[in-house]
Amino acid sequence: MANAFIFHGTNGYPEENWFPWLKEKLGKLNCTVFVPRFPTPENQTLENWFKVFEKYKNNFNSETILIGHSLGGAFLLRVLEKTEFKIKAAIIVSAPVGIKPIKNWEGDQPFIGKPFNLKKIKNSCQKFFVFHSDNDPYVGIGNGKETAKKLGAKLIFVPNAGHFNKAAGYTKFELLLEKIKKEL
Repeated sequence: MANAFIFHGTNGYPEENWFPWLKEKLGKLNCTVFVPRFPTPENQTLENWFKVFEKYKNNFNSETILIGHSLGGAFLLRVLEKTEFKIKAAIIVSAPVGIKPIKNWEGDQPFIGKPFNLKKIKNSCQKFFVFHSDNDPYVGIGNGKETAKKLGAKLIFVPNAGHFNKAAGYTKFELLLEKIKKEL
């Protein structure tokens, strides 16, 4: 049985945006979903986020799908750098990877300040999906383009979707759900 993790971003939390909706929808498809609460913005470090993720290690396996929104997408890439096996799929939504403009540039540095080990990341995942919009007020589209290019994935461009958050009208995310269904 597949399981999924949804990683929120800076100033985020498990009950925001489309996360509860997606958790419910995937649950109905016999997918176990985990939405960890990471410390943010206080104590927002890579080390502290890995401490939280460590609590879920028994649920992280080759049948896992990782979904990272905003800084959660950068954290997802850091998780893939460390895993010892290949997961099913990784979905990266509006993630900063070091291409300005990034609104939370300073706070994101512990996650994006050093280069990603792309070879290890690509070897740790069967399939990648990258979502980005042209009017994201937090993370410039160059981040989505660069991520898709470096991972050998197609950029799923959604015009006028902002940061794919509640402020942009995203309490549901049908296109994302459709991509995940194909991987289950």
